[in-house]
Amino acid sequence: MSANSGKTSLKLVQNIWSRRVVGKWQRRTWNDPLALSASYATSKKGTGQKSNGKEQNTNSLFQPLTIPHTSTSDDINVGKELVGKLNKSELFGVLSNFYKQQKLWNLGRTSGLDGQLYHQAYVSFKQFCMVSESLPADLHIVLSDILGGSGHVDDIYPYFLRHAKEIFPHLECMEDLKKISDLRQPANWYPNARSIQRKIVFHAGPTNSGKTHHALERLMNAKSGVYCGPLKLLATEVFYKSNANGTPCDLVTGEERRYADPEQNPASHVACTIEMTSVTTPFEVAIIDEVQMLRDSSRGWAWTRALLGVYAQEVHVCGEAAAISMVEEMMNDTGEEVEVRRYKRLTSLTVLETALESFDNVEPGDCFVCFSKSDIYHITRKLEQRNKQFAVIYGGLPPGAKLTQAQRFNDPNDPCNILVATDAIGMGLNLSIRRIIFFNVTKPTINEKGEKEMDVISTSQALQIGGRAGRYGTQYEDGFITTFKRDDLTILTDRLRCHILPIEQAGLHPTAEQIELFAFHLPKATMANIMEIFTSICRLDDNKYFMCNNDSFILLADAIEHVPLDLRVRYVFCCSPIQNTPFIISTFLKIAKQFSINAPITLEWMCNRLGWPFPSPKHMADLIHLEQVFDILDVYLWLSYRFPDMFPDNVHIRDMQQALDEVIQHGIINIVKLLKAQDMPVSSGLLEDEYDFQMNYRKRKTLADKATAHDWDEPELVSEDRPQKGRRKTLRLTDELLAKGILTKQMVARLQNEFSKSPRKFGQSNNSE
Repeated sequence: MSANSGKTSLKLVQNIWSRRVVGKWQRRTWNDPLALSASYATSKKGTGQKSNGKEQNTNSLFQPLTIPHTSTSDDINVGKELVGKLNKSELFGVLSNFYKQQKLWNLGRTSGLDGQLYHQAYVSFKQFCMVSESLPADLHIVLSDILGGSGHVDDIYPYFLRHAKEIFPHLECMEDLKKISDLRQPANWYPNARSIQRKIVFHAGPTNSGKTHHALERLMNAKSGVYCGPLKLLATEVFYKSNANGTPCDLVTGEERRYADPEQNPASHVACTIEMTSVTTPFEVAIIDEVQMLRDSSRGWAWTRALLGVYAQEVHVCGEAAAISMVEEMMNDTGEEVEVRRYKRLTSLTVLETALESFDNVEPGDCFVCFSKSDIYHITRKLEQRNKQFAVIYGGLPPGAKLTQAQRFNDPNDPCNILVATDAIGMGLNLSIRRIIFFNVTKPTINEKGEKEMDVISTSQALQIGGRAGRYGTQYEDGFITTFKRDDLTILTDRLRCHILPIEQAGLHPTAEQIELFAFHLPKATMANIMEIFTSICRLDDNKYFMCNNDSFILLADAIEHVPLDLRVRYVFCCSPIQNTPFIISTFLKIAKQFSINAPITLEWMCNRLGWPFPSPKHMADLIHLEQVFDILDVYLWLSYRFPDMFPDNVHIRDMQQALDEVIQHGIINIVKLLKAQDMPVSSGLLEDEYDFQMNYRKRKTLADKATAHDWDEPELVSEDRPQKGRRKTLRLTDELLAKGILTKQMVARLQNEFSKSPRKFGQSNNSE
C-alpha cells in the first residue's frame, strides 16, 4: 500500500470520528449468532433493574428529526383564508411566553419530555411556526385566537406535543421499546434447551488439574457432542485430539469450517469457538470450557448463551470454582441441578521468596510475563545481549505463529528455552514452563474517559497466568512463580493468597432480532444510535446479569454509517471481530463500500488493497502492519461464511493468510534485529496500535459528550435563545471544535500563529474585501 493511500485512509477514518458527536453450513444448520460477538473494551455493569443504571442519560441519545418548513405554490393556506395572516413579531412573544410556563414543562414530563427534550422540541416548534409559510389550519386558528386576545397561551400545548412526537418518534413507542429490550429472563430465549431436562456437571479446579481432560473423555465416548472453547487454538486442539483418538470431529469457528469426512458429511462431534455454539442442534454431551469468562466485559454474553441455550442432555462446565455459585443461580431459572466435581492441581506450584532482579539470573524453562509490547521489546533486547535464545508470544500474533513459537520453546532439543509473553499465554497453549516471572504486576487499562490507568492484576489473573508454571507429564512438572522486581513480589504474594471472589454477574448482549425491532420503531436512527438507546433503556436482572460492552460495535457502526447497507447486513458488519486500529478500520470501510455497490470482494481486489505479495519485515513497524493485514484477512474469512457470494475467494485468502503467517514468523524470530532497525516510535500514524487507538477514541467520545451535554433546570430562569443557568456552559469555539474532532491541536496552533502575524485587528475589515 502506498504512503499516499495510507494517508488518505487515515484521513478518512479521522473524518468519521470528527462527524460523531454524541450462513448456513452444509447439511447442518447452525444458529450462528452473527457475532453477537462485540469485542468491547470496558465493562459497564447494570446498576438498576429498571434501566441498566443509565435512565438519566437516555433522552440525550434521541436526536430530533427535521420537519420541512417549505410549501409549494399549490398548497392552500386554509388558516390564513379563515382568520387572516399571523403577525410573526407578535407570535414570537407568544411563543416565548409559552416556553416560560412551568406547568407546561411539568405536563411535558408526563409525556416523556424531560427538560432537554422539551427544550429541543420547543426550538423546533418555534422555528416551524416562525418560518413555515403555511401552518396546519387548526394550529393557525389557535395562534390567531391567542394573538387576538380570545385564547390562552396554554392552548398551544396540544399542538406543541403533536410536533414533539413528530420529531421524537420514540415518544409514541417507548413502552414497546422497553418491552423489546427487557432482558430479565434470558433463560426463556432458548426453547429447545427448555424442552429437555439437562444434566449439569461443573468440573471445578485450578490450572493443570485435569478438569477439562475428564470432561473430554466423556465427550469422546458419547454418541454426539460439542466442545465450546474460548479460543480458536483450543477448539483446533480438541478437533485434532478427537480425530486422533478415533472420534470423528468437525471444526467450526467464525472464520473456518473443517470436516473430519473428506466428503464433507457432518460428523456427530464438533469442536467450536464459544460464539459459534449451536442452540438448535441436539447433542448427547456438551462441554463449556473456561466458564469463568461469564464475567468478561466483552464476551461474557457468549458463555451465558451457551450455558442457557446449548441443546444437550449433559452439559459439562469447566472452570474456576468462583463460577460455581453463578452457574447454580442461573440453573435455578432453568430448573436444573448442578453436580460439582472438584479437582486439585496435579503438580506442585511454589511462590519463590526472592525476585529475579537481574537478567543474568535467567534459567532454561523461564517465562517472562508482561502486559505491554514495549516490555516485550525491552526484555528481548536484554536477553539478546546475553546471547539467550527465546520465543515470543503475544495476543496480536497469528495462531500459526503462536504455535510455532510454543513448539520451539517446548522442544527440549531446541536451544530456544526462554519464553517472553503477554497474558495471552493464560489459556489456549500447552507450554512446558518451569518458572513464571512477572515482569510487572500492574496492567494498563483504559477507563471510559479514555484515560490510561494502571491496575494491579486480579487474583484470578495471577492464578491463571502463574498456574501455567509446571505441567503434568512434561520435563517441568513442578512449577515456580516469582517477579522480576523485588517490590512486586510482596504484591503478587498477597494477590495469590487472596480467595477469588465469587462471580456475581454474567454478561448479556442484544440479539439481531431485538435490534431489528428497535430499528422498525426508530427508522431514522443510525445503527450506533440504536445500540446506544438499547443499552440505555434495557432492563436486566441486576442480581445476575450485566450488559456487555459494545464500544467496538458502535465504533464500526459509526465508520460505515454513510455506506448504504440493508439493516441485517449492517448489523453483521458491525459484529465483525475486528481490531480497532486506523489501518484496519479504513480497510474495513473500503470493504463495506465495495459490498454496498454489489461488487464481490475478490482475491484480486484484496491483493490490490493490501499490497500482496508481502515482503519480509525490515523493522517493527513493518511487522505490526503485517499483523494488522492478517487481521483484515481474518475479517474477510469471517464475512465469507455469512455472505459467500460477495466474498467468493475464501480458499485463496486462506492460502494468502498462511503465507503471511510464515512471513510474520520470520519477523518474530528476528525481532531484536527489527527493533534495532526501528528509528521511529512503533505506535505512530497508520500503525497506531489498538490500545492507543481505543484510548484516543474514548477521549474523543468523552470530549464530544461533554461538548453536547446539557443540565436542564426550570424554564422561568432561562431564555430559550440564550440559555444561562440550567444550560451547558458556553465553551470556547476552539474547545468545542476540538471536542467534536473538527479541529486538531496542530490546526489550532497554526491558526493562532496566523492570527498573531495578521496586521488586521479583530472586528476590523480588510480594505480589499
